[in-house]
Amino acid sequence: MQELEKLAQELRRRGKTEGIRALADSADGQRLGSMIDGEAAQRALRSGDSAALQQLLRGVLGTDEGRRLVTELQSLMEK
Repeated sequence: MQELEKLAQELRRRGKTEGIRALADSADGQRLGSMIDGEAAQRALRSGDSAALQQLLRGVLGTDEGRRLVTELQSLMEK
């Protein structure tokens, strides 16, 4: 959890939070959000279960929406 908090602080410092929020609110982001079991993701994050998190990410990245969002996120982070 501490690593996620550090990441969030860095994103705020770099002014990236609004862009990430826009990606999450996009049609692709909404579709992906409906595919993810939020409770399972929270349990994995809280317990530090990296195998479960990797499995969730593989599921997301295996979709067209996920690949598009990753590309957009990479572009956002390079700015």
